Amino acid sequence: MDKLLEAWYSFSWFYPSTLKGFAWATPLYLYLLFLVPLLFILRWVFKYFFNQKLPVALVKSDLKSTPVTLIRLLPDLLLVLILSLILVALARPQKTNEKVEQWTEGIDIILAIDISQSMQIEDFTPNRLEAAKDVARDFISGRIQDRIGIVVFSGDAFSLAPLTTDYDLLNAYLDEISFDMIENRGTAIGSAMAVVTNRMRESDSKSKVCILLSDGDNTAGNIDPITAAELAAAYDIKTYTIVVGKEGLVPFGKDYFGRPHMVENTVDETTMRNIAKISNGEFFRVTDNEALKNVFEKIDQYEKAEIKETRFKDTADFYFVYLRWAMVLLLIWLLLKSSFLSNVLQD
Repeated sequence: MDKLLEAWYSFSWFYPSTLKGFAWATPLYLYLLFLVPLLFILRWVFKYFFNQKLPVALVKSDLKSTPVTLIRLLPDLLLVLILSLILVALARPQKTNEKVEQWTEGIDIILAIDISQSMQIEDFTPNRLEAAKDVARDFISGRIQDRIGIVVFSGDAFSLAPLTTDYDLLNAYLDEISFDMIENRGTAIGSAMAVVTNRMRESDSKSKVCILLSDGDNTAGNIDPITAAELAAAYDIKTYTIVVGKEGLVPFGKDYFGRPHMVENTVDETTMRNIAKISNGEFFRVTDNEALKNVFEKIDQYEKAEIKETRFKDTADFYFVYLRWAMVLLLIWLLLKSSFLSNVLQD
């Protein structure tokens, strides 16, 4: 604490910024500061009306008032300051330095994202893939100490980003995702699940999660999705499956005149539902950007790691500073009471 380095006799202890920076253990005494001037006003009124007065005959020309006469008010002013400083000391000004340590065991999460050509369909804004990338970024930004990886797939599948807590790196990988990353056409859901399992099989995390996002059926790859899902479940990988896209006519590109080119789209949920069921996960179906965002927020709430917290509080008292000032002023006041400033007829 920087205030600990300052000498008690420094005037900086009375700066408004210093006083505002304190925490007060017994702030009630601060309200009594307003009564101190009132007390001295009442004292003056009492003396004026009730003290014994001695009649002295003087010529009016002998009565002179100069600024020097105000010096007789100094003892009372010191007494006001002394009482005020004692009240400030009783209020216990403090500085608290609180240190918080947080840690979590974390969760291993892999985002498996479909980048097949049908993900270019524009029933999402601007299209299905870009919408998925946007919610993935938001999801990543909300995690704390979780290792996250990325798998992309179309006619084949590969690991784009290993499990890492470097979220800036993950966002950079998300920016690079495009439809041209894999030459083979189709949707290899089984291959994607196999890559996810291979990435997670040696993980010792207490919770392993896969978020599988696709818009179609398994039309490529040499691994059956159900077999791949059973293998993932054997390694305790929980899979949330998300099917994106509307059924019926959907916009896919533009024609010669710049008008949306409409194509017929069908969705088979069976495979994705079974994958989620086998792995004790959950299946979701979304048809627009908002619904996709809500699903990721729901998964984010489902898979929260327990955050443990340790707090350290270091509290320092500074009442002694103001008490020392009060003692010094009290000594000065006692000296003044023994000087010519003292009114022996009143004191």
